[in-house]
Amino acid sequence: MPKYISDNELDTIVTLLTARPDGWQIGEIEKAFENKGQSFNRRTLQRRLARLEKAGRILITGAGRNTRYLPITLAEKLTKTQGGIHLSVDAQAVLNQVTRPLSFRKPVGYRREFIDSYYPNVTWFLPETLRKHLLDRGRRFRVDAAAGTYVRQILDRLLIDLSWASSRLEGNTYSLLETEKLIAFGEAAPGKAPFETQMVLNHKAAIEFLVETDAESKFDRRTILNLHALLSDNLLGDASACGRLRDRPVGIARSVYEPLAVPQLIHEIFNRILNTVTAISDPFEQAFFLLVHLPYLQPFQDVNKRVSRLAANIPLLHHNLCPLSFMDVPEDLYINGLLGVYELNRIELMRDVFVWTYERSCDRYKVVRHTFGEPDTFRLHYRKALINCVGEAVRQIGRGSDINTDEVLSLLANDLVKAADRSHFLKIANEEIAALHEGNFARYRLRPSEFDDWQKRKT
Repeated sequence: MPKYISDNELDTIVTLLTARPDGWQIGEIEKAFENKGQSFNRRTLQRRLARLEKAGRILITGAGRNTRYLPITLAEKLTKTQGGIHLSVDAQAVLNQVTRPLSFRKPVGYRREFIDSYYPNVTWFLPETLRKHLLDRGRRFRVDAAAGTYVRQILDRLLIDLSWASSRLEGNTYSLLETEKLIAFGEAAPGKAPFETQMVLNHKAAIEFLVETDAESKFDRRTILNLHALLSDNLLGDASACGRLRDRPVGIARSVYEPLAVPQLIHEIFNRILNTVTAISDPFEQAFFLLVHLPYLQPFQDVNKRVSRLAANIPLLHHNLCPLSFMDVPEDLYINGLLGVYELNRIELMRDVFVWTYERSCDRYKVVRHTFGEPDTFRLHYRKALINCVGEAVRQIGRGSDINTDEVLSLLANDLVKAADRSHFLKIANEEIAALHEGNFARYRLRPSEFDDWQKRKT
């Protein structure tokens, strides 16, 4: 049976190393302890140093006679950024552990205590100072504005950004420009696999679903299951798995983590995740909680990370905060952050990635927002009705309907618009149709063929 090693014994070694920031050779460490009246067998000392490195408390550099043992304070200076993201000491320690060869990492399963030990508004993944910082960066509208007001102003840009960035994190090779052409004009990029095209279009549909149902979106089964159904549409071998919790085991690439395989437990913990996130009062804590716990459970046969990335935007959209686009996130660092959650139940690396990602999104959409004038609140209020009326009017005219555009719009508006607002609504709807062209028809959920049919028949 291996000898028990006390924390005090390990702390003593760390304290010694801290006295010399430029590092130690093994012989120097031995001599320093001898001078203190303590001695270690060299192999015993090497095992303790290896254990400290595995725990992320020290850094070992070089090899053979050139091996040096450094305190983590210097390790932080040597590796303070990864992919442009500044990492805390704890985050770097997680990265050190999850990037070790698989053979050095102990296989682990799902740990129920990770969520059982989390108490909403008592336990915090994000400290209060950090939550306040994110709120200052992300606040975009007065608090009494209708839910989703801000995101509707930047929707065209968000559809492209988030669809591209989230797909890229799954290995999709569409460029940002190709994604824009696909979403705006329905033009699939030449040479790309249908799977990649479908993935981007699924993101577009899922984002539109979140925006259009924002006032009603909750952290309930229906919302998350439908989000999965949209994101996984036509991408799973078993079509019946879309929008359903899995009933079979799954594996995680590049990891020693084995997710739960018992369907009853998956259902139970899935509900626990939704109930917990609903009870959390802070939108950023809600977003980060979902980014951590949905992938950790792996409730679906596939597409779990995509669901978590879009679901994390629900509280942000609802509070008119800047959305999370995941633009420019280093893929390896994002994956390693998740590995830290999977294998160690440590969130520090994922948290640093989350904060950097959100700050990046805030900077991006601050620039985008400055290119707009003040929003027309009437158009914002009737945005969904305008999309439905304009889209349906174009379809009916394209199919050769006997009635004219004004008549079609009037009939449709009767059911969607208050009588007092109807005249102004019809004026705006006609303006929208007059401004319709090949570069914006997707805004009204029109297919290219429907737009072409309308163009041929319009007078």
